[in-house]
Amino acid sequence: MLGEKVGSISGPTSMKAIPAVDGNPAFETVASGLSGTLAGTDVTSFATYSAAMRDDGSFYGECPNSGVIMAADGVGTFRATGIGSPTADGGFAFKGVVYFESAAPSLSSLNGVAVVYDWNVDANGDASWDLWEWK
Repeated sequence: MLGEKVGSISGPTSMKAIPAVDGNPAFETVASGLSGTLAGTDVTSFATYSAAMRDDGSFYGECPNSGVIMAADGVGTFRATGIGSPTADGGFAFKGVVYFESAAPSLSSLNGVAVVYDWNVDANGDASWDLWEWK
């Protein structure tokens, strides 16, 4: 069951083509310096993730422990997976699960919690990341 909203983060991304996976296109996205709130605190987020097209035209993406969250009282890391597809306006929309790990007091409530998300990127590369606790 979807729990309370625990965060909303947004900002610019950049995308580039990387080697194909099983003959299907793949992309790497860098989200650098996104800002917003997570667990009730102001944060800055940095991440690199990759996504490869599957035979049905959808994309499977991963951020394999290459995400960083910075808060005033410390830092955390995250890993995520998701399924997405291109949008009509030239962007992408993904839904998935993310797991945070942090010793920062402001972020420690997310340790051991599955967090589900909506990740939307418009055609200009501007992203929004909305996160909810999964109970």
